[in-house]
Amino acid sequence: MIRVLLTEDQSMVREALAALLSLEPDLEVVAQAARGDEVLPAARAHDVDVALLDIEMPGISGLDAAAVLRDELPGVKIVILTTFGRPGYLRRAMESGADAFLVKDAPAARLADAVRRVLRGERVIDPVLAAAALADGASPLTDRERDVLRVAGDGATNAEIAHALRLSQGTVRNYLSIAIQKTGARNRTEAARTARDKGWL
Repeated sequence: MIRVLLTEDQSMVREALAALLSLEPDLEVVAQAARGDEVLPAARAHDVDVALLDIEMPGISGLDAAAVLRDELPGVKIVILTTFGRPGYLRRAMESGADAFLVKDAPAARLADAVRRVLRGERVIDPVLAAAALADGASPLTDRERDVLRVAGDGATNAEIAHALRLSQGTVRNYLSIAIQKTGARNRTEAARTARDKGWL
C-alpha cells in the first residue's frame, strides 16, 4: 500500500481529493495537512511514501515545503499539485526537488498514476506546462529581486520593504528598478503582477 500525505489549504478540495484517491486499491491517504509548515511533521509522523503538495498555502508555500522535505526526508517522493499552471512554478518546483508537477484539473486517474510512477523513480510533468516552461525560459530575477518584488506587490513603500528585508532604501530602489526593467513593466505594481503571472514569485 502506498502511503500518501495530502496537503491542501482548502478543506473541501482536500477532502474531495482524499476521497478520490481512497478509491484506488493501492493508495491510502494516511495524513492530511492544511498548511505548508505542517508537511514535515506529518510526513515524519505517518511514514509517508509520497507527499502531494499544493503551491499556495499558509505557513510556507508548497515549493518551500518540498525543499524542506527533500533535505530532511529524501526518500519521500513529492508531487506538486496546483491550480496555477504557470511555467515559472514548474521550474521552481523542479529546483525544489519535486518529482511530479500536475494541475488540479487533471483527471484523478492521472494523479494516481503519477503517484505510482514517481515511486518507480520516474519524473512526471504536465506536458502542456513543460512546453510552456521551455518556451518561456528561466526567471530573469535574482532571489533578492524576487523578495523585493514580493513585498512591493503587497503595496509596501520603499521604507517598509527596506525594514522588512533589512536593506537600505537605496538598495531597495535599485532592486526595484532592475526588476521593472527585467519584467518589461512600467512600474513596481505591474512588475510584481507580471512576475506572479509567470510564476517567478
